[in-house]
Amino acid sequence: MGETIAKNKKAYFDYFLEEKFEAGIVLKGSEIKAIRAGRVNLKDSFIRFVQSEAFLFNAHIGRLETTHHFYSHEERGSRKLLLRKKQIARMIKAVEKEGYTVVPLELYFNDRNLVKIQIAIAKGKQLHDKRNDLKEKDMKRDIERSLKDY
Repeated sequence: MGETIAKNKKAYFDYFLEEKFEAGIVLKGSEIKAIRAGRVNLKDSFIRFVQSEAFLFNAHIGRLETTHHFYSHEERGSRKLLLRKKQIARMIKAVEKEGYTVVPLELYFNDRNLVKIQIAIAKGKQLHDKRNDLKEKDMKRDIERSLKDY
């Protein structure tokens, strides 16, 4: 992976991540410019399958003031993801199971300066799992503080 643009921290907290994939995204020129400016938020975004094609919904890519309204884009529009048929079939099969979903994890530029998105097959966490994660995080923080002071 190259330079990270946006990360979906909420996905790491709300889901157990099973299998990760890299996908390309179909974007307009104004969207690319906004992404380069860092105007991206993946927080509430999700992935749906429509007629055996993957789409990213609700990802916010803001508009730039310099973009002409004729060439501008929808900020929270749907964006097609570019994946192989076998990968899509594996994801659809997983989503049909109970409790599984596909979530976007992070948006980044790859080595050839193309925008890619990392997505994962995920299973939702229960409340007690989230509490355990918070406890572990607090313990790690306390240990690091004590080591720093030592």
